[in-house]
Amino acid sequence: MPRERLSVVVTRRLPEVVETRLSELFDVRLREDDTPMTRDELIAATREADVLVPTLSDTLDASLLGQVGDRLKLIANYGAGVDHIDVATARQRGILVSNTPGVLTDDTADMTMALILAVTRRLPEGMAVMQRGEWAGWSPTAFLGGRLGGRRLGILGMGRIGQAVARRARAFGMQIHYHNRHRLRPEIEEELEATYWESLDQMVARMDVISVNCPSTPSTFHLMNARRLKLMKPTAVIVNTSRGEVIDENALTRMIRAGEIAGAGLDVYEHGTEVNPRLRQLPNVVLLPHMGSATVEGRIEMGEKVIINIKTFEDGHRPPDQVVPSML
Repeated sequence: MPRERLSVVVTRRLPEVVETRLSELFDVRLREDDTPMTRDELIAATREADVLVPTLSDTLDASLLGQVGDRLKLIANYGAGVDHIDVATARQRGILVSNTPGVLTDDTADMTMALILAVTRRLPEGMAVMQRGEWAGWSPTAFLGGRLGGRRLGILGMGRIGQAVARRARAFGMQIHYHNRHRLRPEIEEELEATYWESLDQMVARMDVISVNCPSTPSTFHLMNARRLKLMKPTAVIVNTSRGEVIDENALTRMIRAGEIAGAGLDVYEHGTEVNPRLRQLPNVVLLPHMGSATVEGRIEMGEKVIINIKTFEDGHRPPDQVVPSML
């Protein structure tokens, strides 16, 4: 007698090839539109599924997980970050959590470099003039930005993405500096030609560009707070493709408006889609709608990891990308 297929609920629309493969392997319920589920819909989904496939737009906190029935056994997150999931509470309730690490490293690093270039070379300002039809021709002093070669890049968080950013920045002739919870092995430092700073304050005060590439944890919340942002040189810029909560967004806005920081490139925001309206008005700030991982290849690879995690779980084994509280 054939084994009954796992019941899987997917909370958002995924690439068609991923949805097709999920449908072939499991008893899957797909989302008909690309809007986030309401809290009530999420609770209902957790009660009718063996496996839930959420995304970062789904908050699975202790209160919601407390209303889960006995059926749910795996939360196979579509994404690497799991700060929207209370992993400890899930574990207490006998629910495994998996994620999709590693597949978005290059995509996010590419976007980091794109933002660094966009801010330092004033690309949005040039585009705005062209789109308004106001360009009067070339001028020796128009839209003068800065050359990347020789600039000091301070990377905050030297994991997979931070190291990928360092490799790209070296190709532009930037000097690589970093602050990390743990110092890299000497051979990796040598390969990246990277200088380690034990003191984040000292590094921030000496850099031309700061790139935020650390995860969101209680210890990194507002790591770039008002006091630390004030340490930045007035000619320096900051770029964030990691998590918005790492930077005090209101303080950053005030300092850019006051000319205390030269500019910023942001792909993530402290309050999700509620971006500080004063930040939108600044010509030296580049704002993107969380596009760091938005490549066809990356999103398909994320789906493939989700499928592998579910299939491995179905076969009675630990998902290869299982997340446990001690990892966070």
